[in-house]
Amino acid sequence: MSEKVIECINLNKYYGKGSNSFHALKDINFFVNRGEFIAIIGPSGSGKSTMMNILGALDTANSGDYFLNNKNISEMDSGELSNIRQKEIGFVFQSFNLLGKTNVLNNVILPLIYNTQIHIKERKKIALKFLESVSFDMTKIKNKANEISGGQMQRVAIARALVNSPSIVLADEPTGNLDSKTGDFVLKTFQKLNKDEGVTIILITHDEYVANSADRIIRIKDGMITEDYKNQKTKKIFSN
Repeated sequence: MSEKVIECINLNKYYGKGSNSFHALKDINFFVNRGEFIAIIGPSGSGKSTMMNILGALDTANSGDYFLNNKNISEMDSGELSNIRQKEIGFVFQSFNLLGKTNVLNNVILPLIYNTQIHIKERKKIALKFLESVSFDMTKIKNKANEISGGQMQRVAIARALVNSPSIVLADEPTGNLDSKTGDFVLKTFQKLNKDEGVTIILITHDEYVANSADRIIRIKDGMITEDYKNQKTKKIFSN
């Protein structure tokens, strides 16, 4: 029986008050099983960014419940949400969000500093392991993050997202600043991590091509889920 890593029940999110209130998410219901690779796709203004913020514990819904590993995130305070982001969620952003003046290796090590269960001597080994897993050019691990290409930066960002073995990896438009060849490599990397390592991946995108790298697609429009289905096109584009 599949294990739910995420469950959203009747989530609603509003911005503003009174006559200026905007209903960004409307009675959102879905779940994610451990080991799934899902794309959430929608146009600008559809609510997908709001959804990402809630799934990433960066924001909370006004009503409804969001469970991550059977913990009700909707009821947590800011300190508890910070702890969830640190331990349970790996983030990959379109803008990479690396420390530009810090070298590659230390960018990947950074999330491990807050993990008291990992000895300081083990942090470098773990960081190197994940950099190798995303085919990073290991001759550049001492380069500052702002001295490497966008494609290499995104590989560093993926490695950093994985070092704490999070429950899910949440990727927000991860190919948006990349050329098509490098973007394909990033998507293939997600597929490999999902298939070989069982990493649960939720990819936020507006791009049909990118969405078709996932095994399941959730479509969102005007704050509502309009479709949720198994993707029959998966891996036809990215199989090589």
